[in-house]
Amino acid sequence: MRPSRWTALVAVLVLLAGCSGMPSAYDLPLPGGADVGDRPYRVTVEFDDVLDLVPQAAVKVADVPVGRVEEIGLSEDGSVALVRLLVNGDARLPADARGLLRQSSLLGEKYVELAPGDGGAGDGGAGGELVDGAVVPVARTNRNPEVEEVLGALSMLLNGGGIGQVQDISRELGAAFDGNTGQARSLLSTVDEFVRRLDERRADITRAVDGLARLSEVLAAQKPGIAEVLDGVEPGLRVLEEQRGQLVGLLGALDRLSGVAVDTVERSREDLVADLEALEPVLRELAEAGQDLPRSLELLLTFPFTDAVLDGVKGDYLNTYLELKGGPR
Repeated sequence: MRPSRWTALVAVLVLLAGCSGMPSAYDLPLPGGADVGDRPYRVTVEFDDVLDLVPQAAVKVADVPVGRVEEIGLSEDGSVALVRLLVNGDARLPADARGLLRQSSLLGEKYVELAPGDGGAGDGGAGGELVDGAVVPVARTNRNPEVEEVLGALSMLLNGGGIGQVQDISRELGAAFDGNTGQARSLLSTVDEFVRRLDERRADITRAVDGLARLSEVLAAQKPGIAEVLDGVEPGLRVLEEQRGQLVGLLGALDRLSGVAVDTVERSREDLVADLEALEPVLRELAEAGQDLPRSLELLLTFPFTDAVLDGVKGDYLNTYLELKGGPR
């Protein structure tokens, strides 16, 4: 082989070796991309479907670019897509942050948006912030519907007779409201007032529902005891069933007794009222007597002496004296 051929072969080998060490197109940063700073951190976001998201796509927080998509892969079981993000270290996010797959415009590029969560516990790490190596689970990710999906649903509506159904609904609503505008407005006002009052009492409703939930938990915990009580009630119910005839007879006798009692009261009502009216002066005098009546009753046991005579009783005899005073009549 001539030297020129050897030279060309060596040049080709050197060129191939150099190309093997060059970064791929996905490894090259896009012009105008987000600045990740000197202290970026990496976050892995799980998606059910990443659609046509590509590496080097933007990562945004509140529509502000804060990073880029570094790598897209699959989980070990292939159930979810793993998107590794490179985020600027100055972008502070809570540990329960959500990952959302967005589109810049109707036909624009896909990007990943990071947004604060709903306040639940996160998997990000200590301190309540998203840290390097954090994983946003698929439960906290979603995506917007694709244009193709929207057009497909619209096509089903148009081709499946949905427009005719909409026309029927519109016609029926027009017929229902024709001449009943006032009633419809009143109904809507009533519904609005009802919803407003429900909204005002939502705290009470929530407490009531929570109370029912706690009651259900208590009943579930006491299920064996409740079953035992119900089993114990069964013999009593059986006895009541056996004595049903006697119970019916007793209730019938009570009904007859009540009839007799009512008849008796009706017949003697005037006499009873007269007796009560006659007692009224006596009771009034007793009330006006006050403490005089109890004091007079104290003399009954020692008549004709006062109760002070009891102090003179010594054993079985009584020391007393009698003083008589006489005078001309």
